[in-house]
Amino acid sequence: MPIGPARMSLWDHLGELRRRLTVVVIAIIVVACVAYFFSDTILVFLLKPVAVFFDNPNELASEEFIRSNAILLKPFDAFAVRFFISFVAAIVVTTPIWIWQMLAFFLPALNPNERKWVLPTFFVAVILFAIGVVFCYLIILDPAFGWMLEQAEPIGKPQLVINEYVDTILLFEIAFGIAFELPLVVFYLTVFNIVPYKKLRASWRTVYVALLIICAVVTPDANPMTMILMFCAMAVLYEGSLALSRIVLAKRIAKQKKEEQEETA
Repeated sequence: MPIGPARMSLWDHLGELRRRLTVVVIAIIVVACVAYFFSDTILVFLLKPVAVFFDNPNELASEEFIRSNAILLKPFDAFAVRFFISFVAAIVVTTPIWIWQMLAFFLPALNPNERKWVLPTFFVAVILFAIGVVFCYLIILDPAFGWMLEQAEPIGKPQLVINEYVDTILLFEIAFGIAFELPLVVFYLTVFNIVPYKKLRASWRTVYVALLIICAVVTPDANPMTMILMFCAMAVLYEGSLALSRIVLAKRIAKQKKEEQEETA
């Protein structure tokens, strides 16, 4: 879809927003319909990280194990699980589409100097979202479910209630994908001087407390292990984005230090 003109009326802006949302919705629906036919395969893939917590972990990577061990409590759970898997898979697969449509909607409002950041922002946002999803799958799910299922040992044997596991896993994936966009937020806060680099650097204690609160809210369980792992990842991303901002803003930071020295002299 082409970029709209810089000056548009309110109704034109709403029309532009409607067109871009339509593109996103159609893309998600089409991909979700295709993904629905592969939902069994996707289900097996999603459940692999929790395989070690059941009696026959080596068999979990097969549809036969799922059919014989999965529990569906309600008549419509099977369709609901397939639909949710397909919908989330579509959101992940269409990440480049909806991120680009979002950026393109705001692009006309940017000046030529700001527009040069749009394409790098697009690619970085897609990559960060993908890294967040992969990081969650490979690093987070195992200790997260390990801690949660250990709490059941004195009480009873955990059962593979399939809709509960799938919902939790997919919520984890989306949460981490979004959380990993933090470097972009921090970078643009400093580059556009919305929040000065010096203030962010000096307020690191406040930022870390805020990150802890965000991690506690975003993670879909009450697992302290998950929260700590997410906080560590976000802290690394935050420090990395500040380091990148310092490199990009080296001249501005040097100028500010010089002005401060002249004022105190």
